[in-house]
Amino acid sequence: MKKYIDTGKKDTRSGFGAGLEELGKTNENVVALCADLIGSLKMDAFIANNPERFFQIGIAEANMMGIAAGLTVGGKIPFTGTFANFSTGRVYDQIRQSIAYSGKNVKICASHAGLTLGEDGATHQILEDIGLMKMLPGMTVINTCDYNQTKAATIAIADHVGPVYLRFGRPKVANFTAEDQKFEIGKAVMLQEGTDVTIVATGHLVWEALQAAETLHKEGISAEVINIHTIKPLDDEAILNSVKKTGCVVTAEEHNFLGGLGESVSRVLATNQPTPQEFIATNDTFGESGTPDQLMEKYGLNADAIYKAVHKVMKRK
Repeated sequence: MKKYIDTGKKDTRSGFGAGLEELGKTNENVVALCADLIGSLKMDAFIANNPERFFQIGIAEANMMGIAAGLTVGGKIPFTGTFANFSTGRVYDQIRQSIAYSGKNVKICASHAGLTLGEDGATHQILEDIGLMKMLPGMTVINTCDYNQTKAATIAIADHVGPVYLRFGRPKVANFTAEDQKFEIGKAVMLQEGTDVTIVATGHLVWEALQAAETLHKEGISAEVINIHTIKPLDDEAILNSVKKTGCVVTAEEHNFLGGLGESVSRVLATNQPTPQEFIATNDTFGESGTPDQLMEKYGLNADAIYKAVHKVMKRK
């Protein structure tokens, strides 16, 4: 069994900041916009090096999306930055009408996603953003798992022509993917090969899936773990190849089970290879205040929940 090492916990939002800083040096068309959350989005280094390419919009997120759409007309590649809740729910109309409808080359970069925003509570957490974004025609949706992958994704989306939603988080989490990785949009990453069950995970749940697989391995259960960093376009082939081998699947995400990764996987299975599936996700609910660990445990979004779901789904084969 392949062993993954946490090289030191880091927040994924800092991976975004590092990627944006790199783009500031290598791509003169990249510009950044922020809705009064420079520190939270880790944009400081980009701004220090490229002050003329940064626009502080203030607490006016809808205006930020409109300005970003306009900047693309002149050939710029705008990266917008604010919390995931304000990047999607607050400005859905502007994203739909000004960005997605005309395929504007805007990169919507969203921090503090999911429950792990923590103590700020339900009004600032969002568990429906992936669903909102993936239903927009032409929108690419990416949800990265650690610092290194977030940095790589941030750099990669600058070369992708078209609107992108890049989702990442606030807490420090395991950093275990390769520092020099090549990020391929729409290409799943096989982390662990197995024969008994497929675990398809995204974002913060990828590390939890690996921990669950390690526990299962000790019991003689061979779990295949796939990192789905791109939810749209989804790597249908990787999922189908895996379930044909294992015969059952658990999907894991820090998102409502309605509209998230799990539903996208269900569509692929229903139309190609009907397969027993269990969902690790929130159950049609808002979040609440608490530490990230407390919330992930209460809402069943951790390695233990994945472990239990594996035992449940294997009985359905």
